[in-house]
Amino acid sequence: MEKIRIKYFSDDIERLRYIDGKSDWIDLRASERVELKEGEFQLIPLGVAMQLPDGYEGHLVPRSSTFRTYGILQTNSCGVIDGSYCGDEDMWRMPVYATRDTVIEKNDRICQFRIMKNQPQILFEECQQLENENRGGFGSTGKQ
Repeated sequence: MEKIRIKYFSDDIERLRYIDGKSDWIDLRASERVELKEGEFQLIPLGVAMQLPDGYEGHLVPRSSTFRTYGILQTNSCGVIDGSYCGDEDMWRMPVYATRDTVIEKNDRICQFRIMKNQPQILFEECQQLENENRGGFGSTGKQ
């Protein structure tokens, strides 16, 4: 089992926990009350800093109910937290854009994360043909 060292910036936020059998994503919470007007951008503090295991990165995404509940979009769609972002003041934050006036209360679950192994080093081998059948389109249908 991998171990993650975690620093909490407040005693008032709920501690992270892994809910076995439900999902391998872990919910993160706003660590302070945030008010946003429609069209505003803000980095919402999540109240934690972590030291990920060597060779891992964190992937941060909204919860499935975040847009419906709060009217916010994560501006980078998926946040990637590099393993080197692990200092005592490296608090995780969620960059959001408000599509309507909204209030996010302290301890509201607004996003989730999981850790993933870093991509291995890759050698790109240039060629003239890939020698595979041409599907002629996009996605699983092959239609344009």
